[in-house]
Amino acid sequence: MDWNVELLGNPLQHWLTALGLALAINLVVGLVKWAIIARLAKVASTTSNAFDDAFIAVARRTRQWLVFGVTLFIGTRYLELPDRIETVLIGVATISAFLQLGSWGMAGLDFWLERYRQRTLQTDAGAATSLAALSFIGRVLLWAVVLLLALDNLGVDVTALVAGLGVGGIAVALAVQNILGDLFASLSIVIDKPFVIGDFIIVDDYMGTVEHVGLKTTRIRSLGGEQIVFSNTDLLKARVRNYKRMYERRVVFAFGVLYQTTADQAEKIPRIVEDVVRAQALARFDRAHFARFGDSSLDYEVVYWMKDPDYTKYMDTQQAINIALMRAFAKEDIGFAYPTRSLFVEAPVKVEVAQAPSAS
Repeated sequence: MDWNVELLGNPLQHWLTALGLALAINLVVGLVKWAIIARLAKVASTTSNAFDDAFIAVARRTRQWLVFGVTLFIGTRYLELPDRIETVLIGVATISAFLQLGSWGMAGLDFWLERYRQRTLQTDAGAATSLAALSFIGRVLLWAVVLLLALDNLGVDVTALVAGLGVGGIAVALAVQNILGDLFASLSIVIDKPFVIGDFIIVDDYMGTVEHVGLKTTRIRSLGGEQIVFSNTDLLKARVRNYKRMYERRVVFAFGVLYQTTADQAEKIPRIVEDVVRAQALARFDRAHFARFGDSSLDYEVVYWMKDPDYTKYMDTQQAINIALMRAFAKEDIGFAYPTRSLFVEAPVKVEVAQAPSAS
C-alpha cells in the first residue's frame, strides 16, 4: 500500500497518525473515567465527604463522542489543512468542548439538588416545590451561559445577538404572557409557600392533597380520587384554605332537647356536656350554653378544641362525645328533640254523624 498518497495535501500516513493520536487520547480519557468511577466509588462509599461523590457524578457525564470531537482537533494540529477544513474542525472542537462542559455542569447541579432534597425533604415538604423551580432556573442559566460562550468563541458577535434577543424577547413575552404569568406565579408559590406538596387545601368548592407544583399548573388529588389541575395564576387569585397548617381544630356543634325538659334538667345539661368533653384525651373544653328556644326544641351550643388537627381523630372524638351524651341524658331522663308539631284545641269539638236514610 502506498502510504505517500496525499489527501487534502497530507500523506495518508499522516492522516492515520493524526487519527491514531485522537483515538489514543480518547482512550486515555475513557480509562481515567473508568478508574474514577470504579476505583474512587469504593473509597467514596466509606467516607462522608460529598466532594468525592460529586466528582464521580461529574465523571459519569463524560461523553466519549464529545471528547473525540476535541481530540480529533488535537490530532490534526500538525497537518497542513485548508482554511475551510480548519474552520470546521475548530467549530466541532469548540461545540464539543462546551457541550461537555455543560454536561459536567448539569451533573454537578443535579448532584447538589438531589443531595439538598434528601437532607431537607423529610423536615420541609416545601423543599420539593423549591427544588423544581431551582432546577429549571439553574438549567436555563447554565445552558444560556454555555451557549453564549460557545458562540463568542466561534466568532459570533454576542453583544448584537443579546440586543436582538432583547427586542425579540419583548414580542415573545407579549405572545405568551399567559404562560409567563403562570411561570411567575409558580415562582411566587415557591418563594411565598402558601402551600407545599402534601398539604391538604380547599380552593373554592374543590379540596384535595397537593401532589405537584409545576411551572404552569398545580395538581391536587381530591378525596374522590380524581386529579384536579389548577393554573398557577388562577390558584394565586383564589382564596386557599390550608388545613395542613392547622395546629388545633375548633369544633362547634349543637343539639336540642325536648320542651318537656324541666328547668333543673336544663341547668344540668351544660355541666354534663363539660364533663363528657373533658373526658376526651384530645379535646379541650371551651363552653356549653343553652343558646335559644327553637321551633320544637331547647337548643344548646357547644364549643371545644381538638389538640390534634387530624380529621379522623376529630371524628372519633366527636363520636365518643355523642355516645357519652346519649348515655348521660338517658340517666337524667332527658330526651333529645326531633321536629314535632303539637295541636292544641281551645274547646271540645262536637262531631255529629249523619245517619243514612233507611230504605223504605
